[in-house]
Amino acid sequence: MTEPYYSDEQVTLYHGDMRELLPALDLQAGLVCTDPPYGETSLAWDRWPDGWPALAATVASSMWCFGSMRMLLDRRAEFNAWKLSQDVVWEKANGSGFARDRFRRVHEIATHWYRGDWRDIHHDTPRTTYSGPDKSARGRDSRTPHTGAIGPHTYIDTGTRLARSVIKAAAVRNQRRHPTEKPVELLTPLIRYACPEGGLVVDPFAGSGSTLDAARQAGRRAVGIEANEAYCEAAARRLSNLTLEAM
Repeated sequence: MTEPYYSDEQVTLYHGDMRELLPALDLQAGLVCTDPPYGETSLAWDRWPDGWPALAATVASSMWCFGSMRMLLDRRAEFNAWKLSQDVVWEKANGSGFARDRFRRVHEIATHWYRGDWRDIHHDTPRTTYSGPDKSARGRDSRTPHTGAIGPHTYIDTGTRLARSVIKAAAVRNQRRHPTEKPVELLTPLIRYACPEGGLVVDPFAGSGSTLDAARQAGRRAVGIEANEAYCEAAARRLSNLTLEAM
């Protein structure tokens, strides 16, 4: 068994190819949450590992996967073990890319996938505070053309609303740890939604450890795998510094 590159009471990080390590670790997790290489550029680290979605399906029945629309369409056949439940849009403050003949890209997509019956999949949608007028009503019919009719019912306004599918979060400014690092405030609601408290989150492309960090802060355990040792070192330094700060 490969020795962990980093380990504490909640987080374990391994260095190596996820296609070799993930089967060897024999994990069963509540959630896979990952940002794989999209395979869209000539950069050395941006290489799509063939077959990884099928391997992820052996570990968990629920998965958040970041990606571009091009990546998802090009690789759709590799997600055949999964069913798509929804997509969430991350809206950044600033865009990326240098194309002058297209809209400025200021978003990325996180897609949620599952296996089996939806009723068996953990999903706890976060709610946000609502400060508008009270919407409580009794005996009201609801007839939405695209979802059908709901008979008379009582609605009690709790002062909260379901979190929206567009999450605004500033991109990580200091990208010295990793060029595509995701902010913790973006990852946290995704993890809370799809993995029960105390459950295990697996990230087979751990990068600089954002998912591991977010999972630990959200009260979940986490296992990460990263092929690039420089990023492993950055993640280990980050995680160990946070551990010391919490003491």
